[in-house]
Amino acid sequence: MPNDEQHFSLLLKTVRSLLGPVGCPWDQKQSTLSLRKYFIEEFAEIIAAIDNNDPDNLCEELGDMLFLLVLMAEINKKNGNFTLNDTIRRINEKMIRRHPHVFADGEQGTDEELEEQWRTIKSQEKEKKRN
Repeated sequence: MPNDEQHFSLLLKTVRSLLGPVGCPWDQKQSTLSLRKYFIEEFAEIIAAIDNNDPDNLCEELGDMLFLLVLMAEINKKNGNFTLNDTIRRINEKMIRRHPHVFADGEQGTDEELEEQWRTIKSQEKEKKRN
């Protein structure tokens, strides 16, 4: 049975096929803006699955959202904006940066202290972007 990485590679291959020269005309016409409404719909369906305590439906809806995320990243790659690899690298770097208590020998602290630490780091990141 394929592992997580192999399944993800298969999903990426599927999306690239859909966007490829002999792929799906509907998918090929999509843009960041046109996909916006589907993100809203899928997010609402994820929330409903959570509210209904329905893990099977949650699994399906998370899959739908993952498909949209990969599709949008691949569309942006075609447009020369960024790649899926850029997205993955950036979120991984961010999560490591925002969890110094795990990755940089910081103190664990209470939930409240960790939340405050998160907010402080996030604020510093935003300030750095502005400068």
